[in-house]
Amino acid sequence: MNPSAILLLKNTIRLLRPIAVITSSVVIIFSGVFPLFAYYDLPKGVLSAVSLLLLVGCFMIHGALTHALNDYTDYLSGTDQHSPAYLSGGSRVIQEGRIAPQTLKWIGYGLAIGLLVIAGVLALLGYYPLALLLVIGVWGAASYSMPPLRFSYIPLAGEWLSTFPSAFFLGLAGVWIMLGDFPEWAVQNAVINALYCIAWVMIHHIPDLAADQQASPVKRTSVVWSVAMFGPKYSSLPAIVYMILIGLCALWLGTDRLWAAIGVAVITIVSIFLIVRTDIQDAEQVTACEKKLLLIAMITAIWLGIFI
Repeated sequence: MNPSAILLLKNTIRLLRPIAVITSSVVIIFSGVFPLFAYYDLPKGVLSAVSLLLLVGCFMIHGALTHALNDYTDYLSGTDQHSPAYLSGGSRVIQEGRIAPQTLKWIGYGLAIGLLVIAGVLALLGYYPLALLLVIGVWGAASYSMPPLRFSYIPLAGEWLSTFPSAFFLGLAGVWIMLGDFPEWAVQNAVINALYCIAWVMIHHIPDLAADQQASPVKRTSVVWSVAMFGPKYSSLPAIVYMILIGLCALWLGTDRLWAAIGVAVITIVSIFLIVRTDIQDAEQVTACEKKLLLIAMITAIWLGIFI
């Protein structure tokens, strides 16, 4: 492989941030697809093809598209330049001179347009679930980062109008395509996994607090809003609130999914314990906490996929 190809591969991997995508989005797919393999009599070849398609789409949207648009927007506002850049602060491809800002912009725009064209073709061919899933994925990435919406810069909006729909429908995608329906276990899994995704993203924002506050425009994440309302000690409050919502979902699972409910309850307690024990003034401690939460996110998705 020639040096140019190696450099391109390295930059692509850096932009994709595959570990983050695997520990968040890929396990959400598993949580919805594994039960179809284990508990349903479905054609395994078709199910495998659908799973592969979802994985490719996941890396295209939650990896390349989301990171390209978010990195470009945060470069313009200046927040990434001041980030401590542990797990936060974007992929750093701009800051390290790997990809020029305008190039990254057109990578994002090109991917978004290309995916919407594919969605249009799929709709014309009658593959409505696939088409709508692509549109939701592009919406999540574009609305989160790009003006005029730029929901990641507005408290609660980034979570509920961008991240949640994208993660929720990713969890339902395999079931929707294969069954054409939404069984309750699938909706439960998708809701809990999406909430956990939001919760660790709230921890992800804590090291960037100062950088987000001095960005132009100010990146008023829910973490920034919480600190402005209640003080610096409350930067972890949004994450704890989302963890409590996850804990309440254990009641929804009830006795019908007793082992799943017990697992969610234990996971919630452990997660809150980790967050409360973290020194939120220490960026390295917060990053260590985020890594643990990412691992727990994987365990949660796998646990819910097994015990339906």
